[in-house]
Amino acid sequence: MDGWDGETMRAVERVCEGATPEEAFGIASAGAWLAFDAGVRNTDDRPWLSIRPPGEPERPAPTLLDRLRGRRGPRAAPPASPPPPPAVALCHPDGRVREAALDAVRTAPELRPLLVVRCADWVAPVREKARALLAELPGDALFPLAGLILRLARRDRGDFARALLEDALREGPAAEVLALTADPDRATYRIAYRIAVERGLLTPVELAATAAACGDVTLQDLCAEAAVAAVKPEEAVRPGASPGPDGAAVLDLLLAARSPRVRSAGVTALRRAGRHGDAEPFLADRSAVVRACARYVLRQGGVDPLPLYRELCADPAAHPGGAAGLGECGDRVTDAEALWTLVEHPVPAVRLHAISGLRALDVVVRERLTPSLDDPSPAVVRAATRALLPEAAGIPEHLLRERSAPERPRAVRVAADRLLRAAGRQRRPEPGYW
Repeated sequence: MDGWDGETMRAVERVCEGATPEEAFGIASAGAWLAFDAGVRNTDDRPWLSIRPPGEPERPAPTLLDRLRGRRGPRAAPPASPPPPPAVALCHPDGRVREAALDAVRTAPELRPLLVVRCADWVAPVREKARALLAELPGDALFPLAGLILRLARRDRGDFARALLEDALREGPAAEVLALTADPDRATYRIAYRIAVERGLLTPVELAATAAACGDVTLQDLCAEAAVAAVKPEEAVRPGASPGPDGAAVLDLLLAARSPRVRSAGVTALRRAGRHGDAEPFLADRSAVVRACARYVLRQGGVDPLPLYRELCADPAAHPGGAAGLGECGDRVTDAEALWTLVEHPVPAVRLHAISGLRALDVVVRERLTPSLDDPSPAVVRAATRALLPEAAGIPEHLLRERSAPERPRAVRVAADRLLRAAGRQRRPEPGYW
């Protein structure tokens, strides 16, 4: 429930009938509270609009029908209606009504989400009073409101509640901070992890495990960097001693991660731990970033990676990524022909990385690579297309038009389309082309 819709209207009506906001929402999410706040201010003919600010005489509330007809004259006052519940008054269109309703929050903890909303109110007296009341709450009372606070922090006046939340996380019980790291809301678990790292509430092994297992890129970087920082540098380890079980476990978790970002952090940390030789298996990693980190670590240990790449390319099926790595640090004269040989290898992964190596060496020959556009592997076709894009204007147009035929595999048709577009010869795709 993120906006004003029928569900929001029913929730507001249920609150007016006596239900609590949580009962009316079903799930009292941050979006539900914001939708409720916006829904109450909807200017349809609602009974709660007849409430008056303190000291103001009674006046009739305009109905939707009045506005549509453009009526301006006086009309009969509507029958008296009971005062709205505090939850509704806290969202009233009139700032004086919202300000007066804030007093109810002192004895009604269930209204605290609306207190957070009013801390970002556009009316200064309402905003200041709400902020004073929020500052009186104990820090741990803000933890259940974290998702809403962080959602409102995106607004111009939403920083106050966020600052209170961050202070509470820095000073609050460790168990409650760690509990928020499992919150489903992304902004909430991110800030909880950041504060937990600052406070040292997670062990290096826990940080490494989180970095290796999570899919959030921001969290991967945060936890991987914190875990690596905890690995003792080589000079801090006694001669002949190992870096310690925790340091070894941290590196093993990072090196086995699925994410290239995390693996690269682990490979780079091998130098810090004095394990330069352990970077060698990552020379043929599928990620160019990881391969570059492995070359750096080996060079720091006094090892030239180029002979190792040439050995890997002698058995390319076992190490497909070695072909790409050879192109990244090889010699254009000595190693180019070896890569051209691998372009015809029976294993698709080897062909793919060989083409990447040719691009890295800048030795792509248009005539020799164009046949790879018909490769049975879509990944190889895409790699060949990327390599040929700078040479697209030199490819005979009829060759690309032939590959645009509907009976050709989709990867081939898309490749031809990209190359025709790069050469400035693209026409409107036929119906059903994609």
